[in-house]
Amino acid sequence: MDFAQALRASRTRRRLSQLELAVRAGTTQRHISFIENGRSAPGRALVARLADSLALPPRERNGLLLAAGYAPAHPQRDLADPALAPALEALGHILAGHMPYPAIVVDRWGGVVGVNAAFSVMTEGCDPALLGPGMNLLRLALHPGGLAPRIRNFPQWARHVIEAVREELRRDPDDRLSALHDELAGYVPDSAPDADALLGFTVPMELETVRRGTLRLMTTVAKFATAADVTIAELKLEAFLPADRETADALNGTDAVPGAAALTGTDALTGTAALSSADAPTGTDAPAPAAAPTRPGADAGSGGRTRERPERGPLPRT
Repeated sequence: MDFAQALRASRTRRRLSQLELAVRAGTTQRHISFIENGRSAPGRALVARLADSLALPPRERNGLLLAAGYAPAHPQRDLADPALAPALEALGHILAGHMPYPAIVVDRWGGVVGVNAAFSVMTEGCDPALLGPGMNLLRLALHPGGLAPRIRNFPQWARHVIEAVREELRRDPDDRLSALHDELAGYVPDSAPDADALLGFTVPMELETVRRGTLRLMTTVAKFATAADVTIAELKLEAFLPADRETADALNGTDAVPGAAALTGTDALTGTAALSSADAPTGTDAPAPAAAPTRPGADAGSGGRTRERPERGPLPRT
């Protein structure tokens, strides 16, 4: 795809007119028209302004620069690169700080980069083939051997996942993500809309577990807003939060596993969840973790029990 086609495609996906883009980029509609028709070749500075005006992510920004004949502006490093260690360490602290609630870091395609120890509550009974190296959160959520049989409101939740992937593809088309979408859609049977599903796509997940009963979980997704590296910019932190008091109490039980997730080295690169806690499960046959030790100042739990909050390590110095 040449620059004219790439610019037109990026503008159209964002539903901007030539005039709107011109105003944002500080140029004229006539100039934008000439560029998209191949009658004018923009300089690097204008290409950069157009990318800014379109709010392109680093990967697409690099592609636009390359299409115009200029060098990429953003590096794309492996997760094992030492230059990315501070960002990965920061993510590890966030994962640990989210305990005792599940949290996970994934790449653009849903590949798992790291999890915290509480994520084990979600993988109970999952097919071991879906876990370990190469684990994909999207596939794990919808595959019949993954979470699907234990999600009580699977039709609504699956629709939420599929629509999120479609929106990602609309904003930034990608062959690999498109192929994954087609696979995921095959796991979700067509069904008539549920008249009782008044919340539409925003329903909390209702997950049946062995030791904690039914958990109602809502999610929040965080990304690096100002990352200069393509790899870091595409990471997502998905944190699960209790949607009701019963879920909060169940996840705050004394058998919650303390510990942080490590997101460094080749394990992170290949998508293996490398947990620093020795008690962290690696599959469905992992033994149940021991209760956290009690210390003075620990919070009092229900029934006179006590629980200890997981300690956080120091944040990396900048």
